[in-house]
Amino acid sequence: MNYFTKDKPYNSLNEYYKRTYGKKVAKIPLNGWFTCPNRDGTKGVGGCTFCSKQGSGEFAGDIRKNIRDQFLEVKNVMEAKWPDTLYMPYFQAYTNTYAKLDYLKEIYDEALNVIPEKTIGISIATRGDCITEEIAEYLGELNKKTHVQVELGLQTANEATSKRINRCMTNYEFIKALTLLRNQNIEVIAHIINGLPGETIDDNLNTIDFINSRDIQGIKFHSLLLLKDTAIADEYEKNPFHILTKEEYVEITALQIAHLRDDIIIHRLAADAKADDLIEPKWTIRKLTVMNDIDKFMRKNNMHQGMFYKPSISEYFSEE
Repeated sequence: MNYFTKDKPYNSLNEYYKRTYGKKVAKIPLNGWFTCPNRDGTKGVGGCTFCSKQGSGEFAGDIRKNIRDQFLEVKNVMEAKWPDTLYMPYFQAYTNTYAKLDYLKEIYDEALNVIPEKTIGISIATRGDCITEEIAEYLGELNKKTHVQVELGLQTANEATSKRINRCMTNYEFIKALTLLRNQNIEVIAHIINGLPGETIDDNLNTIDFINSRDIQGIKFHSLLLLKDTAIADEYEKNPFHILTKEEYVEITALQIAHLRDDIIIHRLAADAKADDLIEPKWTIRKLTVMNDIDKFMRKNNMHQGMFYKPSISEYFSEE
């Protein structure tokens, strides 16, 4: 089943939720006080080179507050824009399965029970190397009671690029986590980044091929953001690399969507950051404009999701 509309020739998240639940679903970004194995020395230090000091959770809840207060604070803002909406707590900052199981149960349950009558599920952002069998089994049990989504950071299928950005995770580890989650019938969303240093359009399309060949239900498209106090910003200052223009990002993303399996839901088309932290590209500040330009480009060129998709057998992981 696809969720295309006249204006959006792809599976938009809003349309997916509207047809599934009958109304808008708003994600409530939360901060669960996590860290990351790529920051604490377990696998690396400093994190992925693009990751901010907030663990890519700039818009998550106030870390000084408990989960309930974070939820209500964000919910009140959402409610002012969309009075009649359902909610999904979204653990966004850092790696949100990187803790003992008892702690995960505690904070997930707290988030799900702030407004249980209007909360339809939970979304958890994490890494492929932070999904154990124990955690997957727990999420599977939780998934029988509510809608569980797990977002896995892939960024790229190019292992050389992953080393350059200090991802400290192999594609094999990503696939292993995906298998554990799908064995529990959990919806998985992959994050990818366009504009990583040294990558070409072929790399961008190979990443889509990697996703197409896996049992993945959703995708988030991001442009590379150079933020203050990040390693990739330091790299750029010392040895500048090409930063995508808005026009390049629009065309690349539209082409990726055209190659993407037509059953995959698009959860995000563009990334944004706090203006004070953003170094480049400045055009990302106008996120809505970027999203609209992708829609316009696809309509103008008679493109739709999956039009170039061809099933293939691909191997993009090491046997480490």
